[in-house]
Amino acid sequence: MNHILKTIFKSGKFTFGFSIITLVLLFIIIYPIFDNRDPLAMIGLKFERPNLREYLDRNNEKVIEEREPTPEEIAIAELMAQFGLTAVTMEIEGPMQLHLLGTDNFGRDMMCQLVAGTKSSLYIGLIAGSVATLIGLIVGLLAGYLGGSFDNFLSSLTNVFIVIPSFVILILISVSISNTNIFSIGIIIGLTSWPWTARSVRAQTTSLRNRDHVNLSKLSGHSMPRIILRDILPYIASYVVMAFILQVASGILAEATISMLGLGPRNLATLGLMMHWAGNFNALFTGAWWAFLPMVVMITLITFSLNLMNSGLDQIFNPQIRS
Repeated sequence: MNHILKTIFKSGKFTFGFSIITLVLLFIIIYPIFDNRDPLAMIGLKFERPNLREYLDRNNEKVIEEREPTPEEIAIAELMAQFGLTAVTMEIEGPMQLHLLGTDNFGRDMMCQLVAGTKSSLYIGLIAGSVATLIGLIVGLLAGYLGGSFDNFLSSLTNVFIVIPSFVILILISVSISNTNIFSIGIIIGLTSWPWTARSVRAQTTSLRNRDHVNLSKLSGHSMPRIILRDILPYIASYVVMAFILQVASGILAEATISMLGLGPRNLATLGLMMHWAGNFNALFTGAWWAFLPMVVMITLITFSLNLMNSGLDQIFNPQIRS
């Protein structure tokens, strides 16, 4: 295991991509420790600009206002008290909320939403990637190992899903479900994105099923599940990992796409839903760049890092590229 990890991290692409995704994970884990406000709470005005400088200036003004009164001020206050008057001090009305990335069209803090939306999108991507990889792996292994009419049936089924645009199926299923959440969206995306994994796994399984070690297991009377799990799956494990990484990235992009159309989950923050609201309230045309640009950057960073990791693994485990 240590040897495999050392080999993997020798790839510059994989290491760079892994570093980016690690920083993203650290960001969404550490930031809520310092700012635990509800990401859906309306605590500001519509499209407030990032106000870090104003927030720091306001705190400095408060420090100045909270100083000890001078003897002259005390004397004036005592003199005014003799005539029944009270000295009035000017105070800034209400505490200022810090908005590092401003607020959205509903007055919700964008940084808190970005953290919550990144978490939700990653969860959806992981669920979709797991479902798609599992279905594609099962279909591809069975079709490649059994062959014959069973292979023809599964291959035809896979081709049907490939011919029909998965995005159309994804929209139709999303519209038919009234109450969508992280789990249901992840399942829907996974159910529509498994065919390419199945086709690739089938091709590799077909090339392995007549190898000497597989034939030896057949002659030894081992069962089909044991042969698949012990003699075939380990040889394509690296590809399964790469397929899973690509499926996670694809799931995040698919969630962003359907959420921008208003078909994603509505009771929580996701990167796609945040861009949906920014588009509906014309953030781009009003100059409120903070309402959509952070989500675009975050999606780009996540998908770019995952694709870099996949490319690095391909360089390591693909004999043709490695040679």
